[in-house]
Amino acid sequence: MIKQGLKSVILIGMPGTGKSTVGVLLAKELGLDFVDTDILIQLREHKSLQDIIDDAGYIELRKIEEQVLLENDYSSKAVATGGSAIYSEKAMVKLAQVGQVIYLSCSLDELQSRIGNYRSRGIAASVGQQIGDLAKERTVLYEQYADFTVDTSSKAPAQVVEEILNYLQINHA
Repeated sequence: MIKQGLKSVILIGMPGTGKSTVGVLLAKELGLDFVDTDILIQLREHKSLQDIIDDAGYIELRKIEEQVLLENDYSSKAVATGGSAIYSEKAMVKLAQVGQVIYLSCSLDELQSRIGNYRSRGIAASVGQQIGDLAKERTVLYEQYADFTVDTSSKAPAQVVEEILNYLQINHA
C-alpha cells in the first residue's frame, strides 16, 4: 500500500514516451486527478501547440509553458508535462516539491516510430532541429530532475505503470 504521503506523480520525457497514457492509468490506480499540461496550455491560449509555435515561435511556447506550470496547483495529481517543461528550472523545482518526478525515457528508434508527425506535433524545438538532437539536449535535463526513470521503449503502458507503482511502494510505503 502506498502511504498517504504521496502528493503527486510528475511525468517528464520526450513526446511519444507515453506520459499522457501512463498518467491517466496512474491517476486511476492512485486515486489522483490527471492533468496534461499541454492541454492546459491549449485551453489558456485557445490554440494548438503547433499554432502557438507557428504564430510566435518555440521560445514563446516555452515561456507560456513555464507560466502555466507556475500558475497551477499540481497537488494530489498525476501530471503529464510537456516535453519542454524541463527547460524551466523554476517550474521543475515547484513540481519536485509537490511530488515524485518520473522520467519516461525511450530509445531514439522507438521515438521516431511513435512520432510520425514531428514537424506538426507542437514540439518546442528550433527550426531544423532533428528529434535525435532534441532528445540528446533534453536527456541531460530529464535525468537531472528525475527521482526515478522508466524506459518505455519496449513496454506496454500497463507495464510502465506497474514499474512506477513498485517504485512508489518501496519509496512511500
